[in-house]
Amino acid sequence: MSEKPKPVRRIVVVDEGDKSRALMQGAAPDVRTDSARPGFASTRIWLTDRTPARLSTVDPTRGKHTLEPPPGGSVCRVVTFPPDAGWRGKVGAREVQGYFAAMGSPGASTYSPRAPHPYMQKTRTLDFCLVLEGEITLVLDTEEVHLKAGDTVVQRGTSHAWSNRSADPCVIAFSSHDAA
Repeated sequence: MSEKPKPVRRIVVVDEGDKSRALMQGAAPDVRTDSARPGFASTRIWLTDRTPARLSTVDPTRGKHTLEPPPGGSVCRVVTFPPDAGWRGKVGAREVQGYFAAMGSPGASTYSPRAPHPYMQKTRTLDFCLVLEGEITLVLDTEEVHLKAGDTVVQRGTSHAWSNRSADPCVIAFSSHDAA
C-alpha cells in the first residue's frame, strides 16, 4: 500500500468567559510512521500528565513522544494500520526495534521470532480501543479476536498486537491511561 493515510483533523475547544470556542482546528501535528509498514500512521491527539487533567494546557503533544502516557496521565491517539500483506514476511527484529525506538518506547516490544506477531507489545496501561474504520485482528498470546468498525477493546496491560488481514486500512482510536 503506497497510499498515505489521511490526516486526522483535531479540534481543541476551550471555555473563555463562559463561552465555548474552537481554539485549534486542523490536522493533528504529531504523526509517526513506520517505514517497514507503508501506510502506517500513529497520530497523537492529546496528552495529559496527571489525573485530574489540567484544562489550561495549551498543546501538550509538542513534548517527548512515547507510546505510554506520562506517569498518572493519559494519551489519545488515532492509528491507521495498513494491510499486513504489504509488509508481512519483510519485517524482522531490526525493523520492529526501530519502530518501537522511534515511538519512544523501546521497552514495549516483546518481539520474538516465535511470537504470534512481530509487533507484539506490552505496556503498563489501561487502553480503550475503538475500531473506527475497517477490520483488524487483535492478536493475543493464546488466541485471536476479529474486530470490525464499532467494536471496542478494553486492553489491560496485556501482550498483544494488531494484525490487519483485510485488503483495506483499519483505523483505531486509542485512549491509553497509566496503570498500576
